Amino acid sequence: MGKNPTAQEVIVYMESLQNEEQRQVLMRFFKTGPGEYGEGDEFLGLKVPQTREVVKSVAKDFSLSEVPELLMSRWHEVRLCGLLILVAKFEKLATKRLESDEAAIRSRDEILTMYLQYAEQVNNWDLVDLSVHKILGHWLLLPTRFGNGSKDYKLSLLDSLAQSDNLWKQRMSMVCSWKTSQMGDPSWCLRYAEIHLHHPHDLMHKAVGWMLREMGKRISMDLLRDFLRQHAHEMPRTALRYAIEQMSEQERQYWMSP
Repeated sequence: MGKNPTAQEVIVYMESLQNEEQRQVLMRFFKTGPGEYGEGDEFLGLKVPQTREVVKSVAKDFSLSEVPELLMSRWHEVRLCGLLILVAKFEKLATKRLESDEAAIRSRDEILTMYLQYAEQVNNWDLVDLSVHKILGHWLLLPTRFGNGSKDYKLSLLDSLAQSDNLWKQRMSMVCSWKTSQMGDPSWCLRYAEIHLHHPHDLMHKAVGWMLREMGKRISMDLLRDFLRQHAHEMPRTALRYAIEQMSEQERQYWMSP
């Protein structure tokens, strides 16, 4: 691919890497059968490092206006490629030096808008988990021109994802707190862990437990213990098991006991 590649050129190149054996493996792994959470998703059979290589070679010169065509692709890996291009562009605009730069703020807001506009294309757990904390999660702790930059605006935006009837948007509202915890703010994780505590889907139980574990590890195990003292008795077992993974065997047994 030459300089300033188009979405079409990227798609054609990725299709040329198709691997039937790997495709079958991925379709089973991501539960694409009837009635499963990834029903109907189509794969080329590329491994994530292959997609990352494509992103690395094109992201710098790839026009933001071309990204939607990747996000609308039938191919899972092409959608991932589009998401990772957005991540690469966002991260370049979110360095310490550019945090409060007016042009960077507006460009970050534009990337976030595109990400949320195509959120329904982020339709499997890996697509969410490889992108949401690096775009939405990071944006939460950066200056924005939306809603006068208020935390209330950011909360209402996340609440609308959490209250959506779309599993992947709900997962976004939880997994974006991976970044906020890395950056030292536990409030997002604690709020959305509580909101999703009684979610019916196993994929959300895992997300809640995982984010609580990360918050405990990054910020404070005592904060995690406070949350568990309030909620361990009502947490799904999967969420609880994930949340306490970093603890000693003795403490894990304590929390898991009925």
